Amino acid sequence: MSRKYFGTDGVRGPYGGPVINENFAERLGVAAGRFASRMNHDGVGRVVLGRDTRASGASLLNAVASGLASVGFECSLLGVLPTPAVAAAVTREKAVLGVMVTASHNPAGDNGIKFFGPNGVKLNDSQEEEIEGLLPDTTPTVISRSTRTSEAIEPYLEKVGRLLPPQSLIGWKVVLDTANGATCPTSPALLRRLGAEVIGIGNSPDGQNINAGVGSEHPEKLSARVVVERARLGIAHDGDGDRCILCDEHGAVLDGDEVLTLLALDALERGSLAQKTLVITVQSNLGVDAAVRAAGGRVLRTSVGDRYVIEGMRSCGANLGGESSGHVICSDYSPTGDGLVAALSVISVMLRTGKPLSELRRCLRKFPQQTLNLRVREKRELSKLPHLPTAIQALERDLGERGRVLVRYSGTEAKLRLLVEGPSEEIVSRGIARLESVARTDLDVV
Repeated sequence: MSRKYFGTDGVRGPYGGPVINENFAERLGVAAGRFASRMNHDGVGRVVLGRDTRASGASLLNAVASGLASVGFECSLLGVLPTPAVAAAVTREKAVLGVMVTASHNPAGDNGIKFFGPNGVKLNDSQEEEIEGLLPDTTPTVISRSTRTSEAIEPYLEKVGRLLPPQSLIGWKVVLDTANGATCPTSPALLRRLGAEVIGIGNSPDGQNINAGVGSEHPEKLSARVVVERARLGIAHDGDGDRCILCDEHGAVLDGDEVLTLLALDALERGSLAQKTLVITVQSNLGVDAAVRAAGGRVLRTSVGDRYVIEGMRSCGANLGGESSGHVICSDYSPTGDGLVAALSVISVMLRTGKPLSELRRCLRKFPQQTLNLRVREKRELSKLPHLPTAIQALERDLGERGRVLVRYSGTEAKLRLLVEGPSEEIVSRGIARLESVARTDLDVV
């Protein structure tokens, strides 16, 4: 059985569409409750639910809660807070399941639903398949609402705040972009509590402006503001707060690969990188492997998706992993990706070494790389396309060990993602152009 509704990060789509609507959300709540009953043999328990700032979030969250309550679960509604705070609440409240209503970095018109198991870790593929198999055909005719409101922000901030000494950021000016999303009530409060002067961007959510020209997908405003304010660094989250993109004091943006390499090399030097292993995805730059190997560590690569990174980390006993998109998992502090934990971890390195971010980032020398996203009308099986597989194989032969090619569909959007790395910008540009031309021939590109 293959998953019909779940992608690489939960169920996601346009609000009001065939999947993301209150009726389906309630049915999904019933299915998730049935699944949780199988995991928890008592058949009862508590579920914690949170959401981001999208206008559709409250009604979808209530619908999921209604479905869960109809099969006997007590639901704790946490309100607007980041995804990692929901994961933390699962373990703190000894819940059997966690739910986050969010579409992450997607526009406000989209929404989605993510699930966490009792350990605060996202469900795996087989568990999501099991939930799909338990979906009822109709919504419950009798709904027993068993819900309560719980406070989860302060316990989350208290835990994350232990990453840095009290008042350790006095004299620091930080530009913070919260994407008009779920981190608006958390990240600014903690940074100020630590003593920093915080300049806010994307901090006025209205239900419709989440990720709209702000956040980790749009760091241009962050970069410019850091320079104008002469700030120590800039931090950008995505809509649900599990990503972190940084900006150094000169306004230059660091992606997840640079953040992960910086943290891995620091941990190797201090002897705190578990198994001397950094876990990344096939999307990350080959320069990460080279830097970590040179420092005496090793790199393990997984499929794209932070939950695959987490599975890889758990399988080999690693405590650091993530994606080039800005998902960073520091499992000593959080069971899932946490943008605030990632930012504080980098700041900790800056405090300990006394070095600015512009200097620390030099630890990664990237291989020339280009990416391209093509929006498609239909995700046709890549191996069965008439020309693209041959073009990929030819380019891989040309590059040999000097580079690599990655072609895949997005797990959350109707996009074909192309990536080429190689020994020079010219070779990479020619390669990406070849793939784009063939892909446009084989697929209906919008």
